[in-house]
Amino acid sequence: MASAGVACLPAVRRIAVFGGTHGNELTGVFLVRHWLKDRSEIQRSTFEVQPFLSNPTAVQRCTRYVDCDLNRAFTAENLSMPQSDSMPYEVKMAQEINRLFGPKDSANAFDLALDLHNTTSNMGNCLIMKSSKDDFTIQMIHYIKNALTPVSCHVLLLENPTVQYGAIRTVAKHSVGLEIGPQPQGVIRANILENMRKLVNSALDFTHFYNEGKEFPPCTLDVYRAFEKVNYPRDSEGQIIAVIHPQLQDSDWKQLKPGDPSFLTLDGKTIPYNGSSTVYPVFVNEAAYYENELAFLITQKVTLKANSMKVCKT
Repeated sequence: MASAGVACLPAVRRIAVFGGTHGNELTGVFLVRHWLKDRSEIQRSTFEVQPFLSNPTAVQRCTRYVDCDLNRAFTAENLSMPQSDSMPYEVKMAQEINRLFGPKDSANAFDLALDLHNTTSNMGNCLIMKSSKDDFTIQMIHYIKNALTPVSCHVLLLENPTVQYGAIRTVAKHSVGLEIGPQPQGVIRANILENMRKLVNSALDFTHFYNEGKEFPPCTLDVYRAFEKVNYPRDSEGQIIAVIHPQLQDSDWKQLKPGDPSFLTLDGKTIPYNGSSTVYPVFVNEAAYYENELAFLITQKVTLKANSMKVCKT
């Protein structure tokens, strides 16, 4: 029995580690391929870890995706779509991944998914979570951040109850996205690989200690909650007419105040940020998001709280 005031949660027995969800983000590709050959680094006695190369055709072609973004494909509509020859490749893969690691939102789904990504933006070490009310995930990220000290690790909260979250990691009951950069698409950098390796192993260490019965006291976690997308300035034909201002470039996680430079036109005109309050931009000038009409994502700093927690012994 857990002591009074301590949340008693189920053990975590099955963990998925996804790499190559985007085929040109190579850190996850390299790590998953390595772990598929030798799992000793990620083995722990209290759970099973399944590394998985999520989008093998995109990996082979070193492209983000083949037909559509796999990391947006895990919607109810896609997962229930009847099989057909015209089905997009990534929707077919989403259904297969959902069969292997889900079904999504079911009792049979994997307990935890770690999804490995790179960004061309100056994001450093970033962990992405989808819920502000998941004690297990908050406690795990709190542990990871402390384990990495003095190296920094920011946390991005993508929580929007009005939008169906279609990320691959949502097939599991708990999930964290790892977003490490800056790293160009189709390139592997040793320092980025080492950072991601540490993040994954810290998550596995936490889960192992939790399964063994370690009690985690209440904690708080500072996160950046995303709330608005900012598009590039465009002309009447939809063409981009201004680039990220040098003052904003590489300034992910830093304050952006109303009136601060955000874009620069080709004739030298500065376009200021026209918001009403100070925000924190992330994914600034991300290469993959040009097609999504996203110049950067703006966030607000908030603090999350998690209850004291330990595993329920059966």
